[in-house]
Amino acid sequence: MWTHGGGVSPTIVTVVGNPRPASRTHTLARTLASELAGVLDSDPPLDVDLAALGPAVLDPDDERANAAVADVLAGDLLVIASPTYKATYSGLLKAFLDRLATGALAGAAAVPVLLGGAPNHQLAVDVHFTPLLFELGARVPVRGLFVLEADVPQFGHSAEEWARAHARALL
Repeated sequence: MWTHGGGVSPTIVTVVGNPRPASRTHTLARTLASELAGVLDSDPPLDVDLAALGPAVLDPDDERANAAVADVLAGDLLVIASPTYKATYSGLLKAFLDRLATGALAGAAAVPVLLGGAPNHQLAVDVHFTPLLFELGARVPVRGLFVLEADVPQFGHSAEEWARAHARALL
């Protein structure tokens, strides 16, 4: 596991809870994780796209789902993203995270990211999503990131600025 000042770069893992493959949520997570990797001089992020697993997240014996859990548990910095569904994160993401024991993410930092269609859901990232990550033991040292669908086209620039401003707090 990575330790600050130890000379080893952090392992960054994205977890995307959109049930649609190649979603905008996936693009947001990968973009932010790549920007963080650049700032932190880390290897390219690992990618856990739950759309590829679908119902397998509910099968405790599924090898691909178990491998995805192992990737998440090995992460030092997690970018966990979901579309906003009913003013919170997706059921697919919740089902996957339910595979993790309470405290299983101890030692990892997490960045919760929600993609939403309207600004009236922007508090959902900190009110609903962040407490779930705390329950799993992750540190969430900066406020979650809420991205409006209308802002997706320019997110690359926003992600670069966000990563430069917040990466060191995530260490």
